[in-house]
Amino acid sequence: MSKPRFITFEGIDGSGKSTQSRRFAAYLESKGADIVLTREPGGSPGAEEIRQLVLTGDPDRWSPETEILLFTAARRDHLEKTIEPALAAGKTVISDRFADSTRVYQGATRGDLRGMVDTLHRLMIGREPDLTFIIDMDPATALERGLARKSGEDRFEDFGLGFQETLRHGFLALAHAYPQRCILIDGNRTPDQIASEIAAYA
Repeated sequence: MSKPRFITFEGIDGSGKSTQSRRFAAYLESKGADIVLTREPGGSPGAEEIRQLVLTGDPDRWSPETEILLFTAARRDHLEKTIEPALAAGKTVISDRFADSTRVYQGATRGDLRGMVDTLHRLMIGREPDLTFIIDMDPATALERGLARKSGEDRFEDFGLGFQETLRHGFLALAHAYPQRCILIDGNRTPDQIASEIAAYA
């Protein structure tokens, strides 16, 4: 790769994006790229603390508005401490989730708050990925997989199947809205098949 890139993986809970982000990072490293693999919410010490606040506890623990502020705060810290320094050092950054998740989870499914999400993003983040893989798969299968992990970080899975179906439609709409950077990947296949398709974009 000729220059460092900021690459993100998006999708509903249990879609396999975490697995595929790790596999893509390993593939690029095998080709000689200098990679920073990170995640959201999290990816820096301060953001990891906020992660525990937003991914655990009762589904109604936070209002949608408070969630947006918490995710934006975590993302700002992640950007300052991890993403921008890595890119400046010539490294390619691969992140499991970024701003698109907030656009869908809080902006489209937790109330009509997309305008608020976009305004905060413009004011506090101001960066989009160079390339985004959106892994699309059956919400029922993804939810079953997500709950089976028993990670303790399943607050959003606890909203149920209807919520995951709404999320899926939100991510599909996002792929159509940003075709210049978003690649839609069929996640209803084996991990090897999915990884092989994604590797073609290296």
